[in-house]
Amino acid sequence: MFEDITNNLREAMPDLRGRLVPNAPLSDITWFRVGGPAQVLFTPADEADLAFFLRNKPRDLPAVVIGLGSNLLVRDGGVPGVVIRLGRGFGEIKIEDGSRLRAGTAVPDVKVARAAADAGIRGLAFYRGIPGSIGGALRMNAGAHGRETKDCLIAARAVDPHGSIHVLSLADMGFTYRHSAVKDDWIFTEATFQGAPGNPAEILKEMEDVADYREKNQPIKERTGGSTFKNPPGHSAWKLVDEAGCRGLRVGGAKVSEMHCNFLINDRQATGEDVETLGETVRARVKAKSGIALNWEIIRLGSPKAGRPIGEALVDVSNASVGQR
Repeated sequence: MFEDITNNLREAMPDLRGRLVPNAPLSDITWFRVGGPAQVLFTPADEADLAFFLRNKPRDLPAVVIGLGSNLLVRDGGVPGVVIRLGRGFGEIKIEDGSRLRAGTAVPDVKVARAAADAGIRGLAFYRGIPGSIGGALRMNAGAHGRETKDCLIAARAVDPHGSIHVLSLADMGFTYRHSAVKDDWIFTEATFQGAPGNPAEILKEMEDVADYREKNQPIKERTGGSTFKNPPGHSAWKLVDEAGCRGLRVGGAKVSEMHCNFLINDRQATGEDVETLGETVRARVKAKSGIALNWEIIRLGSPKAGRPIGEALVDVSNASVGQR
């Protein structure tokens, strides 16, 4: 448990409208269902409230934003400082003229796909296959089925660490594969997408095809963080993992999915360390087999339990506990 600093924050910022929760368990809101608490979980009321908080919080108090928790691994020692989670104040979708759609960054990707389909806007159906929020899509240039966020985004709004609000163009985003060049400590609040006129029935059929593919090929009913590793140039991460003999590999309560081996799953009450150790073990075996270094696509956040290692150092202490099935 962390020191409760919520009263101090309230006293320093009496006009803050959002919710502050001390020692909030993050395992309840992340898809892996692992990890320790946030020292403070802050849900701002809206963009202005978020900007007010960032502008007035102590400069030495760390703050990090999370989305739906679908692509996130929280370590067992929890996250010191403030974890910001955007909620209802960032959940609106607006359909605009010219086949445009504006969405708050707390909106799930699938809801954007559905709203676009209902409005006859073609080009956003790929978001049906991405299990996250629009904020995460902006941060990592999320994509699936041949399209990426860069193919449809025209503008975004963000708040910097000093509470200033910025309007960013597509060029400002600096998108590359699964990456945005916008500074990590800027928090996205809204996105505007450009689609094209389309037939709602045809768009919905495209979305159904995307959903069917996911159900048949990915362990979407398991506790998982989605795709674990980025595809290296010219390679598929899952093939490298498979060729290294890691399909079904287990560390404690965590396992490499046998359905799709670029997915790690928590099927036996895993800890955050189990999941991270498994991922690092896979990375080490792939490097030994192919010479290719896999990079994590999943975000790892927070501190380990006292005295425990993180990252590649986990492999050195885990060999005895790694096995199949």
